[in-house]
Amino acid sequence: MGFFSFLGRVLFASLFILSAWQMFNDFGADGGPAAKELAPKLDLTKAHLSSIFGVALPDIEVKQVVWAIVALKGLGGLLFVIGNIFGAYLLAFYLVVVSPILYDFYNYGPEDRQFSLLLTEFLQSVALLGALLFFIGMKNSTTTSKRNLKKRTPKPKAA
Repeated sequence: MGFFSFLGRVLFASLFILSAWQMFNDFGADGGPAAKELAPKLDLTKAHLSSIFGVALPDIEVKQVVWAIVALKGLGGLLFVIGNIFGAYLLAFYLVVVSPILYDFYNYGPEDRQFSLLLTEFLQSVALLGALLFFIGMKNSTTTSKRNLKKRTPKPKAA
């Protein structure tokens, strides 16, 4: 069971680690292709949030966002492989924050070509988030049960 658990974590985290490695290698003076794809979507999100809250949000440097994504995916993936729950939290945070921005299917109509592609990618991110939440729940339940076992004290036998 232990080997298969480790193998599953390696295979799951490889998606994030390899993606972070590719973003790191492609990062150039302009932030690479990730920054080019992310910049208009960040501007759209910033404008949308500004209109909702009624305040002007500060400018966001796209290259710093790309570095943050690389750090979250890389560090989260590596920690997840060794079974650390903090890695799962980092990956879950990444998916919750970045998926609605990157996969903005809601900005397109169902007849648009991009709609189905973005919706599929978004739903895959939701499935990955579900797997991470399952892992977090399993980790929390095992640590809770271990604590409960340690707290039990034997009752004295009645004479």
